Amino acid sequence: MIPRPAPSEYAPYYGRYVALVPEDDVLAFLDTQKRATQALLKEVGEERGGHRYAPDKWSIKQVVGHLTDAERVFAYRALVISRSDRTPQAGFEQDDWVTKANHDQRPLADVAAEFAAVREATLSLGRSFSDEMWGRTGVASDCSFTARALLFIIAGHEVHHVGVLRERYLT
Repeated sequence: MIPRPAPSEYAPYYGRYVALVPEDDVLAFLDTQKRATQALLKEVGEERGGHRYAPDKWSIKQVVGHLTDAERVFAYRALVISRSDRTPQAGFEQDDWVTKANHDQRPLADVAAEFAAVREATLSLGRSFSDEMWGRTGVASDCSFTARALLFIIAGHEVHHVGVLRERYLT
């Protein structure tokens, strides 16, 4: 079991995501979460993939694409940190990334499959970490993180956005 990260292991902003993870076994949670999100996206169906709950909001496909991009970034940060690489990792502007990606031009099934593939890679990465690696610290977006915290952030970030999908897009 991977202990829940202490608040000192991540930037304060991310505490809202870490708090959304209901258990300490983050790898088991990420795996269960992947299956639940895939099932939800199948229920959404292709015809609703481009739906936005307001004109200036992301589409469902863009939300899923954002989850995928953010997970790649956070997992890469965890990889760098786990390897004791002290290179500070840059931040990224999520809105710019979403507008520059082509999520809306792709079928929802493809965007969802990409998300599942990235999650499998994240799970594989996490399973490769030793206890020592989970606790290693590095810098990303000018803040200190542990590898452990980054996987909890991935999980909580998805909880947040799936909640938004359910509350604002699928009601």
